Amino acid sequence: MTPVSSHPTPVAGPVFVRLLARVAGVDAGAGPPLAATLAQWIDWPRAVVLAGALDGRLPDEATAPEPDGDIAAACTQARAQLRGEILGDRLLAAEAQDEAAIDFAPLRARYVAHQRAALVATGRLRGRLRELCAACAPLARLAEVDAAMEQILAPREHALLSGVPDLLAGHFERLRQQAPAATPAAWLARFRHDMRELLLAELDLRFSPVDALLAALAPADQTP
Repeated sequence: MTPVSSHPTPVAGPVFVRLLARVAGVDAGAGPPLAATLAQWIDWPRAVVLAGALDGRLPDEATAPEPDGDIAAACTQARAQLRGEILGDRLLAAEAQDEAAIDFAPLRARYVAHQRAALVATGRLRGRLRELCAACAPLARLAEVDAAMEQILAPREHALLSGVPDLLAGHFERLRQQAPAATPAAWLARFRHDMRELLLAELDLRFSPVDALLAALAPADQTP
């Protein structure tokens, strides 16, 4: 199988965590480290599934399907399209309106819509990349481990990320209450900026598994 060309991108988790902490009004360094949190997420039955993937047998190379040479371009295009939709969102990019006419409900709906679009796109790409890894003997175990990790972490990830709109609602109200009466629109401009930045950071976070699988498929001489 011919590896797919790609350039890995930095892990976006810390950026997303810092933005989320700022929105929530807490210290980004508070709480247990990621490794400890991850250990709490993996219960015994799921640990067995992960161990099975690590110890699994490799598939026969003769059964490998034809490589998908367009996958790198598909990943780039999907990411660019999702970023463009966030940056071009008129509800977020429009001129500030009077705070008395603003309600958080439409902003919440828009955030959730962007989340769902990213989830669908990254899920589809991750599945295609995993199939390519499974068809390449040196990467077959990586495909199994990624599938096991997705099974383990997806429910937790969904629960955590689905709570982001609630944190934004609190941020929205705090900014509105703290805004000086002389500048009623400034707080809304700041909120829209924060919401856009958080959406972009979450998008990068959701693409992290895609980037990792794509990097694994990249030729060694193209790895930075």
